[in-house]
Amino acid sequence: MAQGRERDEGPHSAGGSSLSVRWVQGFPKQNVHFVNDNTICYPCGNFIIFINIETKKKTVLQCSNGIVGVVATNIPYEVVAFADRRLKPLIYIYSFPGLTRRTRLKGNVLLDYTLLSFSYCGTYLASYSSLPEFELALWNWESNIILCKKSQPGMDVDQMSFNPMNWRQLCLSSPSTVSVWTIERSNQEHYFKARLVKLPLEDGSFFNETDVVFPQSLPKDLIYGPVLPLSAIAGLVGEEAETFRPKDDLYPLLHPTMHCWTPTSDLYIGCEEGHLLVINGDTLKVTVLNKIEEESPLDRRNFISPVTLVYQNEGVLASGIDGFVYSFIIKDGSYMIEDFLEIERPVEHMMFSPNYTMLLIQTDKGSVYIYTFGEKPILNKVLDACDGNFQAIDFITPGTQHFMTLTHSGEVCVWWLEDCACVSKIYLNTPATVLACCPSSFSAAVGTESGSVYFISVYNEESPQVVHEAFLSESSVQHVVYDQRGIFLLVGTSEGKVFVVNANSSSSFQIIGFTEVAKDIVQISTVSLLETDTVQVMVLSSLPEAGRSRLEMFTLPTLLSQVSTTFTDERGRLKDELIHKYLYELEHTLSSAVLDFQSKQIHGFCSQVPYICSYLLPKKEHIGIYILKPYQKVQSRQYGPGILYLSSHGLLLITIAKCGILCFRDVYTLETFAWCRSHSHQGHGIQSMRISMDGQNILVNGRDDGTLVYLKWKRFGGHLANDILDYYQKLLIFLSSTMDKENDYLSRTPKVSIDLASNSERTKQKASTDSSQDELVLTDVKKEIPWIQQKSQEAIKKEVNLFSKKRKEIKKGIKALSKTILNMMEENDKLENIAKLDQQEFGLDLEALERLHDESQEEVAKMKKDVEMHNLAKNYLAELIKEECWNSMAVKGRALKCFHIPCVVENFPMKARTAEELKELERVLQQKKTEAECLKLRKEIVEAQSGVTLVKKCHEEDDEEEEEEDKKVECSNLPNYLLGSLSTDFGVDTSFLSSQLELHSREEKINQIILLKDIIYKVKTAFNNEFDAAYKQKEFEIARVKERNVRVREIILDLELEEAVWQPEFEDCEKPERTLVVRDEEITTNKHVKPWHKAKAELITNRETEHWLLIQGTNTRLQALMDMMGGVLEVKKEDILRMVIPQPAFMAKPDAVWTEEERKQFKDYEKKVKELNEERDKYRKSLEAELKKLQNSIQESTQAFDEHLKRLFERRVKAEMVTNQEELKINNLVFSLLLDEELSSREKFLNNYLSRKQQEKSQTSEAVQKSREDLDVYKEHYDNLLAEDKVMDRSFKKEFAEIPSHQVDILYKLFKRRPRIPKQKMHSDTTHVVPFGERPGSGKLNKDAFAQLMKAMDELDNISSMPEGLDPLVWNRFCMTRRAKVENEQKVKQKAAGLLEMAAFLQKRVEEDEKVQQEIERVFHELILLQDEKVRFQLNLTIQILLKQGQVELENFQLVLEYADAILINKNIIEDLNSVIRTQGQKKIASMMESKDVHKRIFQIEWEHKKMEMEREDLNQKAWDIQMLFFSRDRQKFLNEPNYEALISIQIGIMEQTIAVIDKTHKKNVENCKKLLKKLGKVSNQKDIANYTLSCNLREELVAVSERKDICNAMGSKLTCEKIAKERYENMMQQQKLTNISKQQAEEISVLQAEVERLRMKTFPALVQM
Repeated sequence: MAQGRERDEGPHSAGGSSLSVRWVQGFPKQNVHFVNDNTICYPCGNFIIFINIETKKKTVLQCSNGIVGVVATNIPYEVVAFADRRLKPLIYIYSFPGLTRRTRLKGNVLLDYTLLSFSYCGTYLASYSSLPEFELALWNWESNIILCKKSQPGMDVDQMSFNPMNWRQLCLSSPSTVSVWTIERSNQEHYFKARLVKLPLEDGSFFNETDVVFPQSLPKDLIYGPVLPLSAIAGLVGEEAETFRPKDDLYPLLHPTMHCWTPTSDLYIGCEEGHLLVINGDTLKVTVLNKIEEESPLDRRNFISPVTLVYQNEGVLASGIDGFVYSFIIKDGSYMIEDFLEIERPVEHMMFSPNYTMLLIQTDKGSVYIYTFGEKPILNKVLDACDGNFQAIDFITPGTQHFMTLTHSGEVCVWWLEDCACVSKIYLNTPATVLACCPSSFSAAVGTESGSVYFISVYNEESPQVVHEAFLSESSVQHVVYDQRGIFLLVGTSEGKVFVVNANSSSSFQIIGFTEVAKDIVQISTVSLLETDTVQVMVLSSLPEAGRSRLEMFTLPTLLSQVSTTFTDERGRLKDELIHKYLYELEHTLSSAVLDFQSKQIHGFCSQVPYICSYLLPKKEHIGIYILKPYQKVQSRQYGPGILYLSSHGLLLITIAKCGILCFRDVYTLETFAWCRSHSHQGHGIQSMRISMDGQNILVNGRDDGTLVYLKWKRFGGHLANDILDYYQKLLIFLSSTMDKENDYLSRTPKVSIDLASNSERTKQKASTDSSQDELVLTDVKKEIPWIQQKSQEAIKKEVNLFSKKRKEIKKGIKALSKTILNMMEENDKLENIAKLDQQEFGLDLEALERLHDESQEEVAKMKKDVEMHNLAKNYLAELIKEECWNSMAVKGRALKCFHIPCVVENFPMKARTAEELKELERVLQQKKTEAECLKLRKEIVEAQSGVTLVKKCHEEDDEEEEEEDKKVECSNLPNYLLGSLSTDFGVDTSFLSSQLELHSREEKINQIILLKDIIYKVKTAFNNEFDAAYKQKEFEIARVKERNVRVREIILDLELEEAVWQPEFEDCEKPERTLVVRDEEITTNKHVKPWHKAKAELITNRETEHWLLIQGTNTRLQALMDMMGGVLEVKKEDILRMVIPQPAFMAKPDAVWTEEERKQFKDYEKKVKELNEERDKYRKSLEAELKKLQNSIQESTQAFDEHLKRLFERRVKAEMVTNQEELKINNLVFSLLLDEELSSREKFLNNYLSRKQQEKSQTSEAVQKSREDLDVYKEHYDNLLAEDKVMDRSFKKEFAEIPSHQVDILYKLFKRRPRIPKQKMHSDTTHVVPFGERPGSGKLNKDAFAQLMKAMDELDNISSMPEGLDPLVWNRFCMTRRAKVENEQKVKQKAAGLLEMAAFLQKRVEEDEKVQQEIERVFHELILLQDEKVRFQLNLTIQILLKQGQVELENFQLVLEYADAILINKNIIEDLNSVIRTQGQKKIASMMESKDVHKRIFQIEWEHKKMEMEREDLNQKAWDIQMLFFSRDRQKFLNEPNYEALISIQIGIMEQTIAVIDKTHKKNVENCKKLLKKLGKVSNQKDIANYTLSCNLREELVAVSERKDICNAMGSKLTCEKIAKERYENMMQQQKLTNISKQQAEEISVLQAEVERLRMKTFPALVQM
């Protein structure tokens, strides 16, 4: 298999061994592309896979920098471009089929390229990056340069494509936007111009958008001022105002899903809502195509949301998520849908081949189909994708021909190793986790999430089948490992159990037993050597809480399946003492560990640090946990958690990690001798790897990239290769007999008929046993239970059978005990309450009772806590409401009701004014007072200046009177109808209010609002005071009524009337604070009373009763009074009505038997009764009169209060009216302030917009200037080239003047002759099939045409075309001249095309510049209009005037009844006359306004003239000051030098350099001096020695000197005098010489002083009088 890679790619080796990539298997996750008519490609992990459609041959190209990102292909040049996924990614361009790198493009993108697209014409490549740049770039990939780029922040793009007919157009689409980018070129400069497509609404209609910047359709409001755009109302002044739209004006638009170009440069857009759009490529006009419904519509597929679109003749092909490909036949603005093709999966991508004979269809799963057009269309499946990424891989023994893969969905595939062709598939239909192939037979084991292990026979690779299923446990299977000899299968589950299964199919895959390990099993490693009869097993588990790893090792004898009952207990658990189980722990965590084949050491891959460590196992046996220490540690040079593997012979240690690098190490030194980067860390590295028994074949599976890589040794020799081959041969010989036996059994084993789909839905039931139950509860036989539960149930059965007698005795005892307890409970029910026991006392299970009690207490505590939290939340909310609506109110809101009429008066609830409000009010009041004082002083000054005579100041009393009068005038200067309210009726001072006609500035309006708020506060306060007085009055009235009602009740009681006493009370609205207090009668539920509270209350009640009875029993005096006098000592007047005269006792007898005495007593009795009745009548009448009087007084007082309250209600209405009037004024002022802010915002926005447009204008002007200059330069070159061409034409005859003239004429005709190049016409069939035809404007076509021209010129230059009689040398010179002329003509043509292009580019820039200029003029016009509106708004004030309501009666109105002198005329005459009067009046007013404006303009011009005169004087003065200013040389230099700062900086730099040089020289001199001092020190020492020597010699010489001195004295002093004279002469000559020198220097100094004075006078300015 072919492959390509860069020079720094591929496997590496350290000792002569190296690996090569044979093939790569993976399925596309991105779009598949055509490279040419017969080849497709797609990225997969670190590779790009090329597939030949005809031969199915695969070629791979590896990316050296990790995973491959986005891919694009260029069909004319047959190149493929892809980007890597590293930081600061690169774009690589490779040629096909050679797979050589053409170039490498490096941009400024930081993270990733998301889209790549080649142009159909030329060498252009467009790239787009998302976060953080969002940059679109255009490359010339042949020249390796970026032509232009532009960033669009926040714009994420899903699809990008060039226009096939015009490389200058580029379409970018996303789910929300579609934009068309135009590439403009001027000579070698390229520019991007983006235009956004306005999409329709979701229903397909179009929204008429208004201009946000300059709206023309805004209504004009003549009352409330100008109507401004919404951006100004929102206060936006920046760039966001240009696109601002309120939320209500935002409508959902169509969501594009895919686009494709047409040969007419139009765009078809498929939308998520099912609409199909057509966009004109030039005008970007959008048209929604109408769908034509057929008579028999598609079943349930009327709504089609296109996922991908491809253009075909007369329409498009579209696909959706339903697995169908539809043909959209488009004609005249409508389209009709037809079924084109049905695919089994949803289609994600479609693409036509370059020759349009094949259609590539890619599904969401990754499968690729090729639909070939023709008389008999053919649909071929080029790539059959698996159902997801590969979960596990393994070789089929011996690993030289086939291998197996497993996906998470349960799809098991068998593949050829040579070319990775799929041999067969089997679907388990259950989520699978792991796969392992048996070394001793053609079988494989698959672990699932449901806890089952499926055994698959691959004896016949073309038809694998499930031969056995083992349901081990309910936890998922995480590890499935065969030992090296295929004796045992070790299955690790998530719950920490390792099952040992017989790997031989002849034993029906017998489950031997299990052992328990730690829960988090990381890896299972085995050692099964040929010369041993045991299998060493090591299980690595993690202890994350302790930060350690645990190793558990045990030994399985090879004959374990025969003696399994001895090694296991009844529940299937292997006995630790028989399997020699040992525990080890490491002080750090490992991600992987393997056991060495000598079982003396362990190799581990550290998870926290990048090290591989080796640990020696102890030789002696131990009990408990043994801590292992590393004795060898090697840096792995691989980052991320890794996994270790051992080769079949145990001498190769293979490591994989998250970095994606596969390393081969020596098992003894742990040094790497070969490695290969097959995957990358972007795909989370390698998931697993497998190596064949002979060590030659290696499979590496990626974790997330879905890539399976097959590696093979290029160079693998030495002792390692010999050792592994020897061991491989021995292992095959050892396994041959077992394999033959087991494979023969597999060939005869029938397929297990298991409903695999139902196995993933196992019912999880557990067998429950209880000692109190009669029988063992078993699961239903129809529902399968795990093997471990079966073993547990069998053990329980044995225990039940073993202890059945004991169980029966216990059950009998329990029954007797329960009977006794029932009898005790019946006896307890018959006892009294005080002697009864609670039901829980009879519970025998005290622990269960205590547990239930604790649970109930916990539940009660939880409910209490929930209720408390709920109550707390409610209380908090109530406190917030109370604080906001009640406590924060300085005046609480309350109401007053009348006693007899339905009238209610409410006060004004008021909050206390804050300190800031009071401070602001004080400031405004102080400002108003200051303004009033200033106005008064100005008036006095004006009056004093205008007076003819001086008047003395008045007395202080007069001043005070005048001030009082002024205050009165100020108070009354604004009548109510101009004041706009009736606030003065409440005694509020309005003297500080400004007139409504003077509120022009913003500050005045704000101050007016503050004063109006203060007036409202005072009005409300005044009314609240009246309300409080009325409230107190009602309280007094209610108290007085209560007082009188006491007597009324007594009278009614005495009169024994049934009348109800009217007692007025305050209602809740009058006393709202009562609603905040909960009374006892409002609580409907009974209060919970604790038992001890209840007992205490009963005790107190009993004691009080006993005390009262004791007092009543001992009070004999009160009892005697009750018996003798009725309980009173004297009879009151009120008791007359209740008095009764007792009848004599004889009245019971008949009248006939009465005696005289009895008759007299009867008469006295009647007299007393009559007198008592008369007294009763009198007293009754007096009580009735008193009752009526009291009732009348109550009625009068309450009615008087009602009348007062009615007047207060009217006052309330008036106060509310005043408040509303003031609030209306405040609202008008606030509206004016708001409108002022809107106008200011609009003005700021226009100014900002103007500044941006001016900047844009400067840019466009510069662009126009630059384009014009470039055009002039280019035109000059073109003119020169054209002139050269003409010169060559004219100088032809001169060059050939030496030959005869007739030959010159013949040559000139040949010189003008040009070969005819036949145009390449496409075949009619191809033209009919390919809708885009030949791409125009292609650079490659231009080069090909020029090459054809040169080839045709070669034919014309042939010696056979030479005229007769012509010298061959002349013919050669002629051919060279003609060829130069042709080449020059081609250059002229190219220059002419470039000149036209540059002229068009300049024209576009000029148009853009003019457009920007128009925008600027429009902004200026809008600013002028806005300023006029602002001035008009500031002058046109909104005032509030009070008008009388109701009818108006005229005084002295006399009704005219006689019309003798009246004339009847037409009403139109009066109306015409009135209209003429109005017209004339308006003209007069207009003329007056015009005159006023003229006068105003005159005054303004005079003021400006005066201002200019003053400015002229100031300028003259400044000019004089400038002329008189002293200018030094430095100042002149500052003014004359254009770059003074640069000059100063240069001088400073020179000085710094000089200082540095001086410093360096000084240091050097110091060093030299130090060296010199050292040298002089040495010399000084030498001199000291010499001096000492000389001093010794001096003593000897002194004797000689003294002798010579004596001799000289003897000779005389003549010589001495001559010597003195000679010295004096020399001194005189030296003094004379110095005098001459000083004179010369003095003369030079005078000359220099004169020169200095002259130069100084030269720098003085000329003092010219102005």
